[in-house]
Amino acid sequence: MRIIRLLLVFMFVGIGTTMAQAKKGTLATVVVKTPTVQCAMCKETIERYMYQEEGIQSCKVDFKKKTTTIKYYTDRTNVENVKTAIANAGYDADDVTANEDSYNRLPTCCKKPEDGGGAPKKKG
Repeated sequence: MRIIRLLLVFMFVGIGTTMAQAKKGTLATVVVKTPTVQCAMCKETIERYMYQEEGIQSCKVDFKKKTTTIKYYTDRTNVENVKTAIANAGYDADDVTANEDSYNRLPTCCKKPEDGGGAPKKKG
């Protein structure tokens, strides 16, 4: 009889643990257009900034395609928070405009071409 009770306790603990894990947020992936990324330094800045954010599992910036792919936990953050975090790093993210102060602190190479940024022009 003791063994049966012990088995029942372990079974309930196992079910409880499984249910607790099921309540955790799932891992979601979003691709955000980041049209103002210019170079590898932009990539490094965004990725470094995003890993400090709550719920971000991974972040990959493709500055040639001007996109940022982010995997995040849905119980800790959401798409709007992700876009806002990119904007707070100084870059446009879909429909969210870059934070002006953060943008002004970016190195020249990371700024928009109309602001004198972008890749250096070749002389010739």
